[in-house]
Amino acid sequence: MRYSVGNAPSHPPAPMASLISLFGSFQPDSSRNHLIAFTLGLLITFLGIRANTRLIRANVRFWFHDIKPGGLHIHHMVVGVVVMVISGLVTIATNPQGFWGIATAVAFGGGVALTLDEFALILHLENVYWHDQGRVSVDAVIVTIAAALLFLGGLQPFNVADASPLGRLGGWVITVLVVINVTLAVVCFLKGKLWTGLLGCFVPIVALVGATRLARPGSPWSRRYRDNPVKRERAERRDQREAAMVRAWRVSFFDLIAGKPHIPRITKRV
Repeated sequence: MRYSVGNAPSHPPAPMASLISLFGSFQPDSSRNHLIAFTLGLLITFLGIRANTRLIRANVRFWFHDIKPGGLHIHHMVVGVVVMVISGLVTIATNPQGFWGIATAVAFGGGVALTLDEFALILHLENVYWHDQGRVSVDAVIVTIAAALLFLGGLQPFNVADASPLGRLGGWVITVLVVINVTLAVVCFLKGKLWTGLLGCFVPIVALVGATRLARPGSPWSRRYRDNPVKRERAERRDQREAAMVRAWRVSFFDLIAGKPHIPRITKRV
């Protein structure tokens, strides 16, 4: 594409050329754009539902309240499951393209957000939404968004076959490498390294580093340190050092998004 002023043709500036290239390559039916729609639907719905629940918690008069037909509290994860089922069935049955493909991706992302926002309730089988245990719901949403962004960045989990030297190897070698990568990622998860394990699924070297380091205290893998006080002490010191570095900003970030945890009121009994 050329821009011209009078009779003198000229090329657009570099930033404008990048924008033209970006929008010129937009294909409504591409899986990449469906993934973008899914991510936007998830993010917007999550932020919206968190704002909604905080307004309900603040008991704002002009805002909505909990849905309790007949005294039964309908949690928004129920709505999320229904939305996911409908949008998933429509996608599988009709394979919508164009606008409707984008719409079903947005709807599915919204349903995922509504469901994962109460992931802690599903995990604990009790309403811990405003307690410390409820923060795991925010973790679940952030992990899902991070995975979607990694896909958008062109990375694919355990996709070693596309690497230039590995693509020419036999299928059994590729299979062995994938199994090793999966094993290392699982070890990271067992050691309590959620983010390292997630990124390690896309970048194998990260999984290798995470799998060789000490486990976090309280993780399933840390039980192996019961008979090894030296490793247990080293793991605790490292965890305390890392926690001191990230605790302040993590708590502030979670309070900003999810609201502060519930603090029980202390009342005097007469």
